[in-house]
Amino acid sequence: MADQTLDGLRVAILAMDGFEQVELTQPRKALRRAGAITEVISLRPGKIQGINLLWPGKKEKVDRLIFDANPAHYDALLIPGGFINPDFLRQSEHVLNFVREFDRSGKPIATLCHGPWVLVSAGLVRDRRLASWAGIKDDITNAGGAYVDQAVVKDGNWLSSRDPHDLVPFCEEIVAHFSPAMTAHEHVHAYPVSKNVAAKVGVGVLALAIAGVLGWQASQSPSR
Repeated sequence: MADQTLDGLRVAILAMDGFEQVELTQPRKALRRAGAITEVISLRPGKIQGINLLWPGKKEKVDRLIFDANPAHYDALLIPGGFINPDFLRQSEHVLNFVREFDRSGKPIATLCHGPWVLVSAGLVRDRRLASWAGIKDDITNAGGAYVDQAVVKDGNWLSSRDPHDLVPFCEEIVAHFSPAMTAHEHVHAYPVSKNVAAKVGVGVLALAIAGVLGWQASQSPSR
């Protein structure tokens, strides 16, 4: 892992209230150490609440809303677990379409614990091999996937693990798993202007246009 670099690679982290704290923070640390740029994408602005199994953890700042996020602007995707977080995420069609586009494009996806619930709801698990929290084994098999009881499972563009106990190998593997995306990575990403900025720009342009029209009308008016 020490020889691998993810300099400038943009990683989307899908998370909502109830995310398992270490499943977001530890992989993110590994990715940042390798040079990746990470963004927490969520369903609401502000800070989302982490948990440590059943107990409240720390909050994490949301960088972008899913409604404003474009999969084309990211190179890789991380979906942490926690039994509440993915249940929120999987109910959003915006989230599901975001994940589907990542998989359709063959971009690397990493997930663990209850995170694969999102892949199940996105209809992507059939004929795929993956690890997860043992409690959602039936969800994976009922969706046509193959549950694998291993610390780390790689299947094409997917990397998955069972639970927080697998975080050491998972964090080691996620850098290697995301490395191939560097070959397709564009170091300059054209991010869309946020709605607030766009609104300000729009008001400014409109004001200039009105001023121009008024000026033109004044120039056309007969002098008295």
